[in-house]
Amino acid sequence: MEVTSVLLEEIKGPKDVRKLDGDQLAELAEEIRTFIVDSVNASPSGGHLGSNLGAVELTLALHRSFHSPHDLILWDTGHQAYVHKLLTGRHAEFTTLREAGGMSGYPSRAESEHDFIENSHASTVLSYAHGMATALDLGDGPKRHVVAVIGDGALTGGMAFEGLNNIGNSGRRVITILNDNGRSYAPTASRLGDSLVKLRAHPMYRRNTARIERLVRDLPGGEVLERGWDSATHALREMFEPPAFFEDLGVSYLGPLDGHDIDALETALTTAKEMDRPVVVHVLTQKGRGYAPAENDPVKHLHDMGSVKEGSYTDAFSKAIVAEAAARPEVVALTAAMPDSIGLLPMMERFPDRVFDVGIAEQHAVTSAAGMAMMGLRPVFAVYSTFLTRAFDQVNLDVGLHHLPVLFCLDRAGVTGNDGASHHGLLDMVLLTKVPDMVVFAPSSYQELPQMMGDALDLCDGPAAIRWTKTSAPHVGPDEVGSGLSARCTRADEAADVCLIGVGKMLAAAQDAADRLADEGIACTVWDPRVVKPLDAELLTDAARHHLVVTIEDGLREGGVGSAIADSLRDLAPVGGPDVRVLGVPVAYLPHGNVDVILADLGLDADGVVAEVTAWRRTTSNQTG
Repeated sequence: MEVTSVLLEEIKGPKDVRKLDGDQLAELAEEIRTFIVDSVNASPSGGHLGSNLGAVELTLALHRSFHSPHDLILWDTGHQAYVHKLLTGRHAEFTTLREAGGMSGYPSRAESEHDFIENSHASTVLSYAHGMATALDLGDGPKRHVVAVIGDGALTGGMAFEGLNNIGNSGRRVITILNDNGRSYAPTASRLGDSLVKLRAHPMYRRNTARIERLVRDLPGGEVLERGWDSATHALREMFEPPAFFEDLGVSYLGPLDGHDIDALETALTTAKEMDRPVVVHVLTQKGRGYAPAENDPVKHLHDMGSVKEGSYTDAFSKAIVAEAAARPEVVALTAAMPDSIGLLPMMERFPDRVFDVGIAEQHAVTSAAGMAMMGLRPVFAVYSTFLTRAFDQVNLDVGLHHLPVLFCLDRAGVTGNDGASHHGLLDMVLLTKVPDMVVFAPSSYQELPQMMGDALDLCDGPAAIRWTKTSAPHVGPDEVGSGLSARCTRADEAADVCLIGVGKMLAAAQDAADRLADEGIACTVWDPRVVKPLDAELLTDAARHHLVVTIEDGLREGGVGSAIADSLRDLAPVGGPDVRVLGVPVAYLPHGNVDVILADLGLDADGVVAEVTAWRRTTSNQTG
């Protein structure tokens, strides 16, 4: 039965949510779930389903209990904020979800005053909250609540514990909502425990407890009695609830609560608001609630609508890692909470003892891989490019400094598209090429990726990386696949004035541009560098004989591969060498949008390459004429 969005369309802001009664809230929750499912399924760019469907009642309770934007509601990670967007007046914008110029899939400060942090990298919100609460305490403005919503998965990240530790140590008034979908914390399996949860959330219990504690302290021998009281209450908590960890850090604990019971949530949040110290409100939610395909997805409850596409670079990696693991018993794989999206599920199924999901803990993954390598294993850390940069210190000093054979396999490198500024993988080539002895591969086709994986495991006795794009992979024949650490000349012309060097997927732009320039009477040599560090001496020697060299890469232009090629060519021919034009991504935060459109706007397509060459030709003709 189709559910119309009658109530939802009347929600222009949080104050409208606070006017609704219980029956209307239940109806609104149903409308929201239907609307999100329809919006995500209709969006050409997809979106996040499971996390948002599980957070409907929680978000309603938050906006009824707090007054955003006066109170600061912060989301970690931002992909669970669709309901928040709907309740803060962005209903109409959902038709443009994740489209260029449209609504972001994450909180966005440019979109709304209700969005305080643009947060799509997990485990950071508690540090933001600590900083904001500190600033509020040091100011003289009106009282404002700081509310940090964090998923249980994000608590696998070390930064979350760093933030929590500092919140507890400082005593700052931060209300942390632990949105637990059952993957990290077990609910209290006891009727008595459930009763204690409800009792401790009741305001009268909190007031009476505080009164008893004051009376005990004032009695003769009060210090001894107070320690006895603390021990007794602590023992009860240990028996029936999981708060000891939080309270030992100086953070009070309420829960676990049914995250789909709005009345219970509002009662607990009212209690939390009255407390003069930091508190964790632990709520249990069902990821994908109300949508059967999400509820029945055993891996990620339709966390997002993406999957490993047959014939993609990720698919090539997925098959190659299984083949290498079958041939090499020393090969193991690590992932940071993304075994599905990164393509490791087939290896998990075949070699379950040799794949390690460390959670959202990239720093740990890298240093753990270093330890494995020290003891004779060949670890492969498969991770999105944007997430590896969170662990660059570990890559550089824990792996690189020890010259350990860890292989980093970087998915979603370059411009990634719909997830926006936080997910573009623009830094990996700039950073990894600065790690001494690091070997960096950039495949230009589906068939190159398994070749490079085998070469990395065979030839590299230190760190290596393979980076590939989210977009589709060209498929080529055996004669179009290189080997080892050598570059490959894909178009040779001894009389050519122009040399085009296309890195990874940008080889296609170089080849297309060469075809078009040939039609204009401009001959070009085209190279696929394959390995961007170390650069192949043959490629450099050949490039040096041309009058113009154009490099194309989908990473940052400054400090990237093109810059390294330009430096090397200056060393080869300090006087009279070729003019080098470096095409790459500017140092800027790129918005979300279609990958090909973004690349075209940056001049990183065949049109951009042709324009660069013809502009050079006009300039040189004017100079000689």
